[in-house]
Amino acid sequence: MPSTTQEVKIYSTPSCHFCHMAKDYFKENNVAYTEYDVASDMEKRKEMVSKSGQMGVPVIIIGDTLTVGFDKPKLAKLLGL
Repeated sequence: MPSTTQEVKIYSTPSCHFCHMAKDYFKENNVAYTEYDVASDMEKRKEMVSKSGQMGVPVIIIGDTLTVGFDKPKLAKLLGL
């Protein structure tokens, strides 16, 4: 069980391979997360671009730390895995 109590959010699209990899990684490690589909949710898309400055997905926010893309070593460190 991960030691993180931080909120985990992922902004993704249904066709994004790296988004699926990130979500699978979270599931494998029992990490609860909130997913936002920015392909269909325009408000969340604007929010993602406002926070990250770009349109690329996935955008993953763990606590106050924003990560663009599926950076497994960085995610593991942030999650305490």
